[in-house]
Amino acid sequence: MTELILIRHGETDWNRELRFQGQVDVPLNATGHEQARRLAERLGAERLAVDHLVCSDLIRTRQTAQPVLGALLPQLHIDNVVDASLREQSFGLVDGMRVDDIKLQHAEAWENWLRFDADGGMPGGETTRQFHTRVMGAVRRLAQEHAGKTLMVVTHGGVLDMVWRTAQGVGLHGPRQSDIPNAGFNRVRLDGDAIELLHWGDVRHLADLAPQPVYDQAKLLVAAVDGAD
Repeated sequence: MTELILIRHGETDWNRELRFQGQVDVPLNATGHEQARRLAERLGAERLAVDHLVCSDLIRTRQTAQPVLGALLPQLHIDNVVDASLREQSFGLVDGMRVDDIKLQHAEAWENWLRFDADGGMPGGETTRQFHTRVMGAVRRLAQEHAGKTLMVVTHGGVLDMVWRTAQGVGLHGPRQSDIPNAGFNRVRLDGDAIELLHWGDVRHLADLAPQPVYDQAKLLVAAVDGAD
């Protein structure tokens, strides 16, 4: 069995603006840096036993992982632990755009997106099924490479949603159902093809910070239905 500690990157300005960040290389904002610092401080104080760390190659995950490396794995250099297969979903044409702007400029694409179809995606981007295949292939490969150990993975909200859906046996169709806060602590166990959730969405280390921006797909869907009535 292999345990994975899964961390979503800290907050960015684009998170707060509810943009589709996708694979655009957006840095952490001041809150995101503080979230990363607190995460590292918590993990260091708990003396969390981690054998290795790997993160997406995008800067927001690298900046989140850096203080954690300093606290837990100072012998590792950030440039040597990046893996592009852990990137967020590609949203193609709308990468970097705000939700309200997508609605205005790409109304048909937005309506298609709200179907949350497993084989649907934004024009020029990955479908949910393609994204899931990439993510779970990377997760299972990393679990095999670090079999019997504890691996920390610093990645993106969409990536964690794919893991959560797989662990819970939830299909790829429909809006996100899990809470995936920035710099939250999540832990899963892999045993062959089986994935067991151990902890999810733990943000005790962020308790007194400002409320996080939430991209709630279910609310977007309800709003769209209400608007059509």
